[in-house]
Amino acid sequence: MKPKMAISAEDFKLIGDFDSLRNALLQEKYADRRDKPLAFWALPSDRRLPLAFLGKTLDELVSTPFEELVATPGIGQKKVSSLITLLTRATQDTPPGAPGEHGHDGNGRDATRPNSRMHPGGTTFNPLAVSEVLWAQWRETVTRHDLGREKLGRLAPTLQALPTVIWHTLLEEYVDLTLADIRQLKTHGEKRVHAVLEVFYVVHAALAEAEVQEHLDIRLSPKFILPLEKWIAERLADSKLPTKGQLRASVVRPLIEQIEIDAGSTVAQLAAERLGMNGESRSVRDQARQTGVTRARVYQLLEECGKVMTVRWPEGKWQLALLGETLQSAQLQSARAKNELIDFYRVIVEMFYPKSSQTMPNLPHFRSFAIPSSVPH
Repeated sequence: MKPKMAISAEDFKLIGDFDSLRNALLQEKYADRRDKPLAFWALPSDRRLPLAFLGKTLDELVSTPFEELVATPGIGQKKVSSLITLLTRATQDTPPGAPGEHGHDGNGRDATRPNSRMHPGGTTFNPLAVSEVLWAQWRETVTRHDLGREKLGRLAPTLQALPTVIWHTLLEEYVDLTLADIRQLKTHGEKRVHAVLEVFYVVHAALAEAEVQEHLDIRLSPKFILPLEKWIAERLADSKLPTKGQLRASVVRPLIEQIEIDAGSTVAQLAAERLGMNGESRSVRDQARQTGVTRARVYQLLEECGKVMTVRWPEGKWQLALLGETLQSAQLQSARAKNELIDFYRVIVEMFYPKSSQTMPNLPHFRSFAIPSSVPH
């Protein structure tokens, strides 16, 4: 490929591939992507990238003679092969890194690697297979459905993979940034970048093909919320009070299942024991003794329940407040049964929304966890 050197069969193939790609990219149907830099089609997992070309647009590259490109300092045969790979991706309608069939990414690589995460429906998120063009599609989906005000922690598959400091960060903080921009942000190492990308991925996977009618809207929320809110609404609509067993099954159980997803099995188990999910409620003292940690550590672990719910289901404290108001005003033949029901309800609220009692005014006969006389919707 160098002047006065023999041209190998591989060189001839590269020349032919470049000419074919140049002819293809000059067609009108590719006009909308020719002003984008070559880096737009690069993946974090790519090796031997032609760095000298990444900042050049497709227009600049296909307008440059092949001989001039290969004469660029630092550009050898392997770098030219990478150039061909990136140009090939630019001609494809499927963005590089888009999930394909059988757990492979858009380039045929095995997507079930340590950095990958399987999602329902058989799709796989692999942060090393996310290109700028794929990221642009995900951002467009978030913008089109007006989800910029949603929090990362609200929509993340699990909070265990999302750094605590960005649980409450809004998606709009990233919708105008390229991948390169995000990686230049302070405190944004690869782990944090991957966590952000995954949230946008799950949103795009859910809504990319959605066509919303003018009279309808889409609400994205953790899966446990809708049936829980429906159950509470049904209790508010009828005059029959729930039993402690029904509260455990319909309120406590879905909350603890979500805690296990977001805070791990240890926290979920401690919360389940405190609420008597498998028998009598256990004291923090007993739990500390069994687990071999201090009571302060048990309390610290249980505090994770409240932290999770502030981002997963912040409106839950108002939903539960409405339920509590109904419990308080109900008439039961047995005062003892009513007190036991209210006491158990109070323990539930204090477990998942411990700060609620600090923000709600007291009502007579219900001072441990007071319910406001009017609850905002």
